[in-house]
Formats: sequence, C-alpha cells, structure tokens
Amino acid sequence: MTRPETREEARRRRDMAARRLSRRNLMKGAAAASLALPAADVSLLGPRSVVAAQDEPIGSALIGELEGPIVLVDAPRPATLQQAPMLDALVEDGTLPPVEERVPMEPLVVQPVEGIGTYGGTLRRGFTGPGDDENGNRWVAGDKLVFWDYTGTEFRPALAKSWEFSDEDRVFTIQLREGHKWSDGAPFTADDFVFWYEDIYLNPDLVPTPHSSFAINGQQGRLEKVDATTVQFIFEDPYPLFLTILGGTTFMGSGHSANRGFHGGAYAPAHYLKQFLPKYTAQADVDALAAEANVEDWIALFRIMNQWSLNPDLPVLGPWRSVQPVNTPNWVLERNPYYYEVDPEGNQLPYIDQIQMGLAENLEVLNLRAIAGEYDLQERHTDIAKLPVFLENQEQGEYSVHLDPGAYGSDATLQINHSYDADPEVVQWLQNPDFRRALSMG
Repeated sequence: MTRPETREEARRRRDMAARRLSRRNLMKGAAAASLALPAADVSLLGPRSVVAAQDEPIGSALIGELEGPIVLVDAPRPATLQQAPMLDALVEDGTLPPVEERVPMEPLVVQPVEGIGTYGGTLRRGFTGPGDDENGNRWVAGDKLVFWDYTGTEFRPALAKSWEFSDEDRVFTIQLREGHKWSDGAPFTADDFVFWYEDIYLNPDLVPTPHSSFAINGQQGRLEKVDATTVQFIFEDPYPLFLTILGGTTFMGSGHSANRGFHGGAYAPAHYLKQFLPKYTAQADVDALAAEANVEDWIALFRIMNQWSLNPDLPVLGPWRSVQPVNTPNWVLERNPYYYEVDPEGNQLPYIDQIQMGLAENLEVLNLRAIAGEYDLQERHTDIAKLPVFLENQEQGEYSVHLDPGAYGSDATLQINHSYDADPEVVQWLQNPDFRRALSMG
C-alpha cells in the first residue's frame, strides 16, 4: 500500500515549500481578505500569517509564510488518549463510551501548526442563509478519502488509511481504519461504500446521470467490497488519475459532507439512510415520511435527509456536526465525539467545541459585523474592496487581517483552458506562464 512520507521527509519538504496556497487551509473557496481574532484557536486548520517588519511591503506582512499541519503517517496510535472536557460528563453517565473506544485503532495523527492546542471555546462566524451551506462545508471537510497536503503537491491519507493501484492502474484499492465510527457510534465499513454504490449511485431516481469522474474513456467504473475495511474501485481501462479525482473537489472525491444532497462521495451511512429508501422501507411508510416533512416525494426527502447542514440526525465523519441546521438564524456545529484524528500527544481533535454562525441579512451587514470585531474568523463573504477599512479598524475591532495569495483568495480568477488548440498563436500565448500571470494581473 502507498504510504506517504516519514516525519523527517515531511520536515525537509516543509523547509523547501514554496509560498503557495494550501489546498487544505481555511481559505479554500474564500474571499481575498480574512479576519481573525487572536482568541480563536484555529492552528490546525490553516496556514499561519507571520507579521513582517514595518519597512516591508504591506502585502508581505498580510500574506506571511506558508505553513500547515503535517500528517504523521508513520506515527502509531498514542499510548494514552484524551478528550475534550465537554465530553467527560457524557462518558461518566454512559451516553458515550470512553475515548479509547471512539478513536480508530490507527487514527490519523496530525502535527498542528503552532503546537498542541487547548480544548474548548466557540468560534463565531457569519453566514447568509440556507443557501450558504458551503460556509460550513469547509469546516467539516475532513471526510475525504485522501487529500492534498498544505503545499498542494502531495497526497495524504484521510478516511483511507492507505491505497494502491494494480492491474495496470485499472484497480484502485483503499484500506479503511479499523474501528472507525460514524458520529453516532455506528461502524464505518466497506458496507457504507457498497450501499452508496448499489442503492444511491446506481439508483436513477437519485442519480439520473452517471458521473464522469467515475468513468474513463466513457466507461463507468464499479465498486466492490473485499472485506470490512477494504474497497476496490475497478475500471475497464487504466485510470491513473483516479487518485487525483479522489483528492480533488469532485463528485467522487469531495466526501460525504461537501456533496450533501448531490449523493456523491463514494460512501454514505447505510444504517441510517436505509429507512428513507423504498427498497428497505415500505413505500407507504416512506411516502408518509415525505408528507410529514412537507416535501413532494421520497426522492426529495432523501436529498434532505442526506444533507448534513439540514439534518442534524445524519451521522457524519467530519470534525463537527450540525446540532442546529443551516435554515435557522443561528447555525451551530458541535464536535464529533467519534472523530478519527488526534494530535501527537493523543488529544482527540478538534480542539474547538462549537462553531456558531449568525445570520447576516446581506453581505454589507456581514462585512460591517466583521469590521466591528464580532467574528473570530471570517474569510467567506469578506469584501476585498473594503480592505482599507478592515486595516484601519484592526486595533479597534481587535482582529488581524491576512491575505490569501492563491486563486481561492480572489474575488474573481481566470481559469485557462490548456487543451485549447483552435488557434496556434493563441495556444502559444496561453502556454507562456508569464503571459498567464500578466493576464491575471490585468
């Protein structure tokens, strides 16, 4: 199985990392300016901005150095595990099992950016309503099978402990983590992949059109269970880019949370969602559930029930889960007590107890609240045109401003079609990196 780098290799690569946008940081999908209050403990979640000397250009001071969390793939499960104090009472009264029984046998061990964090606290943000569920997706996106490291150059394990290609890149095999569980304590196994494939993906009522990311040369792949912790994706032709598909923001790779009601992500909580499918529940009963939810039919009901931001009862695998849904004035996320990541000292992640997002009537209101210092961290919906105002009010609002130099840190970006070949002269220009940079600058 493919095993990413050792700790020493990680340190060497980290020293050599270019100043580029992390694909795993908080700025993913964000606006250019982000505001952060010093009280917010977000060290695991994104790069740190290092304040430059006063005589350096302001852009340098606001962007800082590229840093990010490092996955210690070779690290064993720590000898002792700790949990957030907010969970202690739930363990004592028997609501939750001990943390040793909630964390997989081989958890994902992550080295934080700025050292071991402290448990507790609520992180405050703003959002704009039910259509803004992407505001929360970036916080719960720890449920991908694999992901890019913070430099954007290497794949790292996530839900998949390891992976390998075989049969000349026609078979992609992943190993899951023994003892991994959903947020409600149910086992996360290969059966959740089979359920997704057979009962969701191949169901034309739910997925009318097979997706291109699960196909090569026009031929759809298939999914098979090998054993409880082993799954294979099988294709008729070689598909060496499938790892890139799984690591990207795609139908197959974005994970269960980001795909929400689109039914992608390659797995789903079978033990919970079967109750909403006519295959497992009498049609009359499913229709009654749809009527009770005031939706058109069981298909619409299933879409809602399979969306973490709308359904607090939906089991998840990310670091936080909705306890108050996105269609309320105060969208609340709370820690997942079964989350599979720990820090090197055995502290189950995440550190932050809750994320609370308050409804803003419009973007102007959200930006005014940000300027007033009402948010602990806000990158989404912040207006780059207001950067002078953000900078001017840093001291009064008790926040700091950081800029994201990558594509996701812009209000608008140009995406060049590198396969364009209709005009040789245009092709020559588009293949020139300096021209592309100038085009973006313009």
